Amino acid sequence: MAKIDWADFARVQLCAGTVLRVEDFPEARKPAWRLWVDFGPHGVLKTSAQVRELYAADALVGRQVVGVINFPPKQVGRFLSEFLLTGFPTEAGVVLTTLERAVPNGTRMA
Repeated sequence: MAKIDWADFARVQLCAGTVLRVEDFPEARKPAWRLWVDFGPHGVLKTSAQVRELYAADALVGRQVVGVINFPPKQVGRFLSEFLLTGFPTEAGVVLTTLERAVPNGTRMA
């Protein structure tokens, strides 16, 4: 994999946000949730996330997650995904990138 420099990394806006709402996404090709996440000064953004294998909807609400908020929106069926929820793929499913301690919503990863 090619090396990147600090300027490349600095362009990726990885921010903390709190999950406000989770809804079923029955139209998705693979089992997924629709999530609304509060990114503080960046607003509430929504995304589609294929994390149902490891996370129930009620277990996600109130949890702080990490998202890339400066990708262009992506149409997923009839749903417009506004950010990329980050996580790590495993055999059991995607493990979300979460915070060990609370930080203000919108805090950028350094």
